[in-house]
Amino acid sequence: MRVSVFGLGYVGCVSAACLAGMGHEVIGVDVNQVKVDLVNDGRAPVVEERIGELIAEAVRTGALRATGDVREAIMGSEVSLICVGTPSEPNGSLCTTYLERVTEQIGAVLAERDGPDARDGKGGPDGRDGRHTVVFRSTMLPGTCLDLLVPILEKSVGGTAGVDLGVAVNPEFLREGTSVRDFFDPPKTVIGELDPASGDVVAALYDGLPGEVFRVPVPTAEAIKYADNAFHGLKIGFANELGAVCQALGVDSHQVMDVFLADRKLNISPAYLRPGFAFGGSCLPKDLRSLVHAAQRADVSVPILAHVLPSNSAHLQRAVEMVERTGKRRAGLFGLSFKPGTDDLRESPLVELAERLFGKGYDLRIYDANVSLSRLLGANREYIETRLPHLAQLLANSVAEVLEHAEVCLVGTSDPDVLSALPHGEGPVLIDLIRLPDAEARRTEPGYMGLAW
Repeated sequence: MRVSVFGLGYVGCVSAACLAGMGHEVIGVDVNQVKVDLVNDGRAPVVEERIGELIAEAVRTGALRATGDVREAIMGSEVSLICVGTPSEPNGSLCTTYLERVTEQIGAVLAERDGPDARDGKGGPDGRDGRHTVVFRSTMLPGTCLDLLVPILEKSVGGTAGVDLGVAVNPEFLREGTSVRDFFDPPKTVIGELDPASGDVVAALYDGLPGEVFRVPVPTAEAIKYADNAFHGLKIGFANELGAVCQALGVDSHQVMDVFLADRKLNISPAYLRPGFAFGGSCLPKDLRSLVHAAQRADVSVPILAHVLPSNSAHLQRAVEMVERTGKRRAGLFGLSFKPGTDDLRESPLVELAERLFGKGYDLRIYDANVSLSRLLGANREYIETRLPHLAQLLANSVAEVLEHAEVCLVGTSDPDVLSALPHGEGPVLIDLIRLPDAEARRTEPGYMGLAW
């Protein structure tokens, strides 16, 4: 394929060189003439393992060249990868200036190149068939492509994205220092496609590379890059904070982490990584408090660990605010124990939720098949009598009793009897705390609100 790559920094330079190495015909584009000259001389404008040899070979064979002329690049390609920078503004917001500028420039050239005859499949003025596909590889927040860049393209071109020109988002997962290796052996390939034909173009670019390919909506592709980087930062911060606490307590942190990492069932796994409701129970809150307290006593700052419980509480408050937004006063709650299959109410987020709603004056009814006051014993009973002393008058005997009472129902359990009884359309407003199995279908229903989206 004939590819133009806009921006010859780390991402653009590596993408251009590796695509050329795969057999594509690549034109690199940059406003910096020094970078353009370096590439045309067969030299790399960035320091990266193997990049120098790749560029030298690609330029020697004619598979790669560079220019500062946007028109030349667009006229000589059928797909464009946008790899310009998206730095932070002083207030932390995303700077989209370079993205907007290059999008306008590409749109202007496409408007000149593709007259009406080109967009009806008969070929443009240069004799080529098919439409041009613009692929955004720069890191950008969800909504940037569809709400900002696509309108710029459509206005400049005078056509419709997904019809007259292809548009896709293709985030990169290249680590500086190993980016060439990462390109040829990616952890995954993500294609945010405006339409299937746009996605087909991107898939063809990387044909033959290993790793799973995910074809998803454009905003999902934008968000995946942030999910990855936020989690990478969180992991490093977590390991460093735990290391600092272990050192202060005289423990070998690397030995601790070796054992931690060996657990592939719960620790290094998909466990606990599905958006849902707040956590609770007799272990997690207690142990986090103890660890943070030990760190404070040792004069060790652990801002990540110290904010896990406040973050959890803020997520619980979101559910309360969703109820408030409905304007309804008669509420129902399905689920009360801290997780399915148990009657343990200690530090259950659903007990906390019930407590907050009851405290705000909501007329509340609760159903949990596993919770019976007559069966609660010991610390479990003591906890609920302290936190929710009115539980006896709030508990319902059946799912139907709650549904009959409530104007708004919160679903915090996956009990099959509850799920099968939940109404569609008619009935109370449903606030989904767990992402119901049929959540995707319910999304369009006016009485459905999902916390786990």
